[in-house]
Amino acid sequence: MKTIDELLAAGVAGQRVFVRADLNVPLDGETISDDGRIRAVAPTIAKLAEAGAKVIVASHLGRPKGAPDPQFSLAPVARRLGEILGGSVSFATDTVGDSAKATVAALGDGDVALLENLRFNAGETSKDDAERGAFADQLAALADVYVGDGFGAVHRGHASVVDLPARLPHYAGYLIATEVGVLKKLTEDVKRPYVVALGGAKVSDKLGVIDNLLKKADRILIGGGMAYTFLAAKGHEVGISLLQADQKATCLEYLAEAEKRGVEFLLPVDVLVSPEFPDLKTKAPANPTTVASDAIPADQEGLDIGPKTRELYASKLADAGTVFWNGPMGVFEHPDYAEGTKAVAQALVETDGFTVVGGGDSAAAVRTLGFDENAFGHISTGGGASLEYLEGKTLPGLAALED
Repeated sequence: MKTIDELLAAGVAGQRVFVRADLNVPLDGETISDDGRIRAVAPTIAKLAEAGAKVIVASHLGRPKGAPDPQFSLAPVARRLGEILGGSVSFATDTVGDSAKATVAALGDGDVALLENLRFNAGETSKDDAERGAFADQLAALADVYVGDGFGAVHRGHASVVDLPARLPHYAGYLIATEVGVLKKLTEDVKRPYVVALGGAKVSDKLGVIDNLLKKADRILIGGGMAYTFLAAKGHEVGISLLQADQKATCLEYLAEAEKRGVEFLLPVDVLVSPEFPDLKTKAPANPTTVASDAIPADQEGLDIGPKTRELYASKLADAGTVFWNGPMGVFEHPDYAEGTKAVAQALVETDGFTVVGGGDSAAAVRTLGFDENAFGHISTGGGASLEYLEGKTLPGLAALED
């Protein structure tokens, strides 16, 4: 895989460089609530611009249906990207149409432009090779060189991720190089004890990574909504908590496999429960009750790990040589259910080991809860991509950057 440093060494002044970024940031109207992904790709864009390239940035945002949808416009992202770079960023109001062509044609050396949401064109996500290829051809006509730096999208077989680099000289940006280097530290020559903390809503989202990490980790800590399927599998009442009943048998298999391999597999010993889900907009007091994890009332919903579990999990993280954390421990967006996630984050800050926050909601949580990003070894930009890498899968976007 050739890197951006090799591209820069060869010289890029005057060349049109297409940067596939992941700018899929959370938006509330036109307000960006977490700009972490924009800041993460900024060094690649800035370095190319400094070297005199005409930089064309492209990304998806959300899940539009293959046609323009104002709520998923990247216009607010263009403004924020300009602020971060310290200069103006031109914005094309389409992906490969008249606006994109005119915007790119107007770029001078060192200028930066952002195309509108790639998913406004059905060809980006099409399962039809010809349709996807046709869109990639149109994108390729805008550029001379391709730089892949959208790590959060490399697990997708989309036109701008897979088909476009096949049509242009291609290089990996700084972010992708960093992410891959970090993930190798989690899979090769790992410093022990190796502790994995997994949360989030659905156990089905984490099955592959649990299966693979059972062969590598020393301890696995489970929280979030997925914990209740494990608790139900063990025969405990989970009330109206999140439950994937069809996964209970698999959960039991994993518990048995962990015991067989000598892997500590920890579930919550107490949880915070409430008869109703909290209001995340007003953040009105929810007044939860703490109960043992095997004594959840039938009319209550588990929404965070309890104080004993926080203490237990912190103790299991304290001496870790390596930590991978993906998924919040509870509904961290509400202050009454944020303490479990906060406790895990604080434990990562305090450990001397190499700590990785695995993107997605976990990354959003540490920023929302006010933690210094530099206190962690690495905060990933790609939750799903990180998980699939740790499952041992081949990621199409990384394979496309190989020669």
